Formats: sequence, C-alpha cells, structure tokens
Amino acid sequence: MKRREFMKAAGLGAAASTIAMPAIAQSAPTITWRLQSSYPTSLDTIYGACKAFSQAVAEATDNKFKIQVFAAGEIIPPLSIVDGIQNGTVEMGHTGSYFYIGKDPCFAFGTGIPFGPNTRQQHAWFYHGGGNDLLNQFYATYKLYHFPFGGTGTQMGGWFRKEIKSKADLAGLKMRLGGLSGTVLQRLGLVPTQLAAGDIYTSLERGTLDAAEFVGPYDDEKLGLAKIAPYYYYPGFWEGAASLSLFVNLDKWNELPPAYKSLLNTAAVYAATDMLAKYDAQNPVALRRLVSSGAQLRAFPQDLLQESYKAASALYAEISDQNTTFKKILDHQMAFRTQVYPWSQISDFSYDSLMLNAIRQQW
Repeated sequence: MKRREFMKAAGLGAAASTIAMPAIAQSAPTITWRLQSSYPTSLDTIYGACKAFSQAVAEATDNKFKIQVFAAGEIIPPLSIVDGIQNGTVEMGHTGSYFYIGKDPCFAFGTGIPFGPNTRQQHAWFYHGGGNDLLNQFYATYKLYHFPFGGTGTQMGGWFRKEIKSKADLAGLKMRLGGLSGTVLQRLGLVPTQLAAGDIYTSLERGTLDAAEFVGPYDDEKLGLAKIAPYYYYPGFWEGAASLSLFVNLDKWNELPPAYKSLLNTAAVYAATDMLAKYDAQNPVALRRLVSSGAQLRAFPQDLLQESYKAASALYAEISDQNTTFKKILDHQMAFRTQVYPWSQISDFSYDSLMLNAIRQQW
C-alpha cells in the first residue's frame, strides 16, 4: 500500500486534507527534531523506515513538524542511541532495544527474547495485549518514550565459517550476537560479542569472529557475510520476532501537543507495517541468490536447540529472582503467548503445513 493511501486509511489522509491544514499547519507549532538510527543507509529496509516515518509526518503537517534523519554514527555512536536521547543530543532514536541490556535486561523485550513470541504474536502483545504500555512504564525510568517500529520477522541463525553438527561445536566459537542470546549461548560454550552492523564484515574477515548473525537474507547479502562464512543456519531462535524500537526523549514527548502525539503514533505504525512487508517480499528473492552463489543452508542441530531452550529458561528464572520488573514483563508476555498460541497453531501453522505439502507435491 502506498504511503498516502495508508495514511488516508488510518485517518491521516483526511486530517491532512481537511482538518490538518487549518488545525495543524496554521495553528500548531513549528518543530524540528533530529532522529538518528543505529543502522547505515545501505540497509535500506531498516534505515528506510526512518525516512518513510519522517516524510509522513512532514506531509501531514505541511512541513510544520520536521524530523531530520541521520544514519549510524553521524551524530552519536550507533549503539549509544539511548544515551544520546537521554542527554538530549537527539530527540529521537531508532535502534534495537536489546542493544542496551547492559543497562537493564528489561531492554531485551522491546526487540525480543530467545524462544519468545513470533512476529504476529509479539505485535498483538505490543498493540492489543498491553505490552507496549507495560514497556513504557519501564522505559520512563530512563526518560524514554517507546514506539514499536517494525520488525524483520523471524531471523536467520547466522553465518558460520565451519559446519555446526552438534552443540559441542559451539565451544570457543566467537560470534556476533545481540541481546540475551549471547548470554544463553555462552552457557553452551560460545563466546558472544555485540557489534554494530558496519563492523561485522571486517571482524569476520580479520578472524576476530568465527560466526555472525544480523537479520536475514536481504540485509545479510548486502553485508557480504557469505563471502567469508558460507554456512547459513536457521532458525534464529533468539529472534523469533525481532522488533525495532523508536525512542523519544520523554520530556520532549510530553511537550508535544496531542495532535502531534497522535500523528507520530500513526506514522510509526505505517513505517512498521511497511518494513515487515518489505522484508517478506525481499528475503525470499535474496535467499535464492545466496544459495545459487554457494551459501550452504543448514538447520541447527536438535541437541543445540534443546540445550539452548533449557539455558534460556534457566537464565530467565535467575534474572527474575533479581529483577522484579523483568519478571513482571516476562510473566505478562508469556501469559499472552500461552493465550494466543493455540489460535496460531490452528490457523497459521496448520495452513503453512498444508501449503508446504502442496508445493512439495508440485515439485
């Protein structure tokens, strides 16, 4: 759906044409904000969501509300977005919330946790299960206001220099990972590290890393990871619903008039919807190119998955014992997942199985 058509469907089109022109363009304040992403311009689907968001806000306000978009590192380091928003260097930031688990493990929930909900379940939790309201109670303690800002769908498990035949092959392996997944796999012997997208290829090339995960075929192809690490594993069980976050400085958010707050919310939903749709369209084509160029597609061994699940469950129990907010959010999300999962099994999973069998018969 085109941006203008979406905004009309969401009510913004009418606002821009009949209400917004006199109400917003004439009487509302002129504001210029800066938004920096954790991602480079070359990752056009992730970074492009920021441009789509900014343009939608500008069009709906007749350029009264301008949001200048900056790529990774242009103002602040790519993994310091939260710090830059807190100290007022920028008003807004686009990042993966789980990059900041060093501040508090609760930051993981804005992106996703190992063996957490799938994409549709997580979006339902954010928007209609009270998830984002619960997260914003936590984020407010860091002077942040949070919008879910799209996602990649279930991610791949990453690129490996050598084949992984069992959990034992993780011992001593150095891998780029984000969020709590590094802590989980560390318990299986892996040595995790967190890097920004622009540093992954160089680290693999120099041998600083033995493996790396980023997103999926479309973005991974752009980063050139297959040139160095040919084994491409799935699924990314630590990012079953990898979501991006749009953070706003809480003081700046509270200063906005209600019409602008409503507009930012609607524009964020538009950008989020567009991002996931692009990934669903682009990943299949990119995967075919990668495999035809020599990438070796592999499923993670069953013992690795089972042990990872046990390690994740143990980790969550340990964190919950020490962090009551983490326990509150985890319990809330898991209760919601348990409630909606049977419907996913009846609807999506059964349909996917049906279609897979039909396609295989055609082959």
